[in-house]
Amino acid sequence: MKVNIELLKEFEKTLDTVYPEKGKIPIKILGFGEISLVFEILDDPERLAYKRIPIFDNEKQVKRHLWAYNEYCKILNEEIGLNLPEHKALWFKDHKGQIQFYCVQQKIDPEAVGNKVIHNISNDEIEKLILLTMRELQKVWTFNDESRIYDVGIDGQISNFVVIDYDHRNPRINDDSKLLYLDTSTPLFRKNNIEAMEAELFLKSAPSFLRFLLKALFVQEVVDRYYDWRSVTIDLIANFFKEQKPEIIPRLIRRINRFFKEEVTDFEIEPITFEEVHKYYKNDKMIWVVFQNARRFDRYMKTKLLKKTYEFYLPEKIKR
Repeated sequence: MKVNIELLKEFEKTLDTVYPEKGKIPIKILGFGEISLVFEILDDPERLAYKRIPIFDNEKQVKRHLWAYNEYCKILNEEIGLNLPEHKALWFKDHKGQIQFYCVQQKIDPEAVGNKVIHNISNDEIEKLILLTMRELQKVWTFNDESRIYDVGIDGQISNFVVIDYDHRNPRINDDSKLLYLDTSTPLFRKNNIEAMEAELFLKSAPSFLRFLLKALFVQEVVDRYYDWRSVTIDLIANFFKEQKPEIIPRLIRRINRFFKEEVTDFEIEPITFEEVHKYYKNDKMIWVVFQNARRFDRYMKTKLLKKTYEFYLPEKIKR
């Protein structure tokens, strides 16, 4: 994979995080996380997807994260057996001397991403897709169960999986369809019980007046969630509320509980209930709505009143 760092440096010079598509370097937004922007550079013949993560203050922090990213990808692919797109991470200092960190992947067909696929297939095929996803997640916890050194976490939301060889003109999910895992930018693993990434860095996008509270109340709880298979599964199911498909949730719960009972009995995972999925979704929705509103206020204060640069991209209001 060939990445043009000079092009990224030029992109950073004119980036407006409020209107990122209006900079000197033409881009197309492919997606966004709660703190990151994913885009392609239209003039780049390599057809790459760039994920911008502006959270690092010094070289020690960014070098640790780069190591964790590379190690995480290696474990997921070579040790656990997940399929990953071609990928790379890099960092540089921009024209202001600030550290910019990018995760880069070969661009995939956006119509093949799970949260797009579920709107174009039947309920029977959605059930198949969720079962395929659960079997990918099974690989992670089987590895954890056998490893003496590593404990690996993962974000199992359907938007992090891509259906390989998917044809949006003839959308189909088969029992033997293969999946690709996308979300490697947050290296969720512990080595000898030590967290590989510096989780508190992801609070950089939070307003300063909220950081202490978020650190005290939520950071460890949120990180721990990704190391618990049952919690990851509840999050996977609850996202169907956000995707405006609540009617299929009871069916998915029944199928997943059957999967736990019949295919992974050794893990002794308690059955999941609709009530706890709904409660989880309501709590998660409330936290993110408050968080994003606080970030919008923070951006207004910095850009309009203090005339400073706001480093983070904020998505439009997300339908939840």
